Amino acid sequence: MTPRVSRLSWWMRSTSAWFLGATPSVGDGGGISLSESPTGWPSVQPYGSGPGESARRALRAYWLVPSGLAPRLAGATPPGVRLGPPRETAREAIMRKPRPTGRSHRKKASRQEGGDKCVLNSSQAKPSVPDGLVRQQKKVVLQASVSPYHLFKDTAEITAFRGSLLSWYDREKRDLPWRRLAEGEVDLDRRAYAVWVSEIMLQQTQVATVIDYYTQWMQKWPTLQDLASASLEEVNQLWAGLGYYSRGRRLQEGARKVVEELGGHMPHTAETLQQLLPGVGRYTAGAIASIAFGQATGVVDGNVVRVLCRVRAIGADPSSTLVSQQLWSLAQLLVDPVRPGDFNQAAMELGATVCTPQRPLCSQCPVQSLCRARQRVKREQLSASQSLPHSPDVEECAPNTGQCQLCPPPTKPWDQTLGVANFPRKASRRPPREECSATCVLEQPGALGGSRLLLVQRPSSGLLAGLWEFPSVTMESSGQCQHEALLQELQSWVGPLPATRLKHLGEVVHTFSHIKLTYQVYGLALEGQIPVTTAPPGARWLTREEFHTAAVSTAMKKVFQMYEGQQPGACKGSKRSQVSISSSRKKPSPGQQVLDHFFRPHVPTDAPSLNSVAQ
Repeated sequence: MTPRVSRLSWWMRSTSAWFLGATPSVGDGGGISLSESPTGWPSVQPYGSGPGESARRALRAYWLVPSGLAPRLAGATPPGVRLGPPRETAREAIMRKPRPTGRSHRKKASRQEGGDKCVLNSSQAKPSVPDGLVRQQKKVVLQASVSPYHLFKDTAEITAFRGSLLSWYDREKRDLPWRRLAEGEVDLDRRAYAVWVSEIMLQQTQVATVIDYYTQWMQKWPTLQDLASASLEEVNQLWAGLGYYSRGRRLQEGARKVVEELGGHMPHTAETLQQLLPGVGRYTAGAIASIAFGQATGVVDGNVVRVLCRVRAIGADPSSTLVSQQLWSLAQLLVDPVRPGDFNQAAMELGATVCTPQRPLCSQCPVQSLCRARQRVKREQLSASQSLPHSPDVEECAPNTGQCQLCPPPTKPWDQTLGVANFPRKASRRPPREECSATCVLEQPGALGGSRLLLVQRPSSGLLAGLWEFPSVTMESSGQCQHEALLQELQSWVGPLPATRLKHLGEVVHTFSHIKLTYQVYGLALEGQIPVTTAPPGARWLTREEFHTAAVSTAMKKVFQMYEGQQPGACKGSKRSQVSISSSRKKPSPGQQVLDHFFRPHVPTDAPSLNSVAQ
């Protein structure tokens, strides 16, 4: 079977031949030749059987020619072939601003956004066929793979959903600082900036944690111009402890781009926000556009996924392409055209406070009458109480037919104990990879102005980029020679050190988004030595107070907490000390006792005292 070549592929090959002098053939035995003319414009000539049917068919594909070139190509038309008004090319159709519809054909533009909450993106329809054929194909695929049971049956049902959700939101919405700023701000750019900051901070982070960070941020940098003029060190310092540190860096990069390249004005549509601002993905762009500028565009985050999957009983993997596309289509279909920002916030609020992952409060849900998952629970309970085998309701999508791709797979049977929490299906997650590092808290107790700690700066890219940490070395799986390697790392910063002072204190485990990192914690106090007042580039001596306000990660704060708990005079019975010590000794890995014994410095009986070594 001859493989089908799309018109778009032919057009790309043809246009690539303009300056190469190639002659791609079209049809059987005849076609058109594209070459560069003396004026620099492409010249089109029929070849093969002359101005026969093949050449005519080739030139009838004039919709592939950009509209701006149509007048130039008119002279190349053979007898009997008439060119009509220029049509939009496939390329131009892609670049054209899409009309607001319930289905989006734009391809996922990542990132992580991030890490942009738990955001799902629709797949892009291939632009190799005309729009009408695309719609027909999508309609056929949708009908073949999705049951009407998972859709809203009519406009009245959609209107009822919108009204019930918005009425509930007006009564029950939480008083949050970013909402107050957005509602009270008249300047559109400042309103969009306030929403932008909140949405970036809320990615993978709980609301309770974000409130204080957001308040401090907006007090320090109330406008885009203020943030653009700040240093990355200041941004990292304020962001420290919030996690996913690249978010703060991208936020500042975006602010600088708006100020320096966009005249200080934020893009107003979801499409341009996603296209122009670094770190802004589909969800964040839709949230800013709808809340700040009133664009009727739907959003899908983790909370919205949960709400929509339960309301329409979608039990397939929400991260799959088809389910993701369907969720975005539902969100766009449901968004209120008059209050799009409030509607999107209401959907997220419902998922965060009522339609929660575990123990949802279904009795308080404003759309419970429209919830397919709740209807399923009632039917299952009725069948169980009557000791009858479950039989699908006339309106229920039969999951065992294998026809519907939005239903739970046969390998995921209904769990009576979960209720509506059977939806959505939990995506399988790969466990984080495990890594190990040795780190040392190096302290000068007798430094001028008080005790000081040595911190070094991490590389400008990668994990915890640009943050400050205690000197560390990556540990190999064998664990051999790490004591010596850590000592060498310390000496590279401060010069010769007595090896016998390097004491192993325990371990701290901290899990990042994709890495489970175990820190073997050491301590070394420079007692009796001449205080060091300067540090080489990339290092700093900080007081304890400066350490707590510096741009350091939560993991380093855990390390320092353990170090303080091991110092003479520390309150061993305090809650902080108990937590850090017990966590470091919990479930030691195989061979850990051997490693601890290896890292514990051996002091011979005839060794001089620490003070004499220092002298």
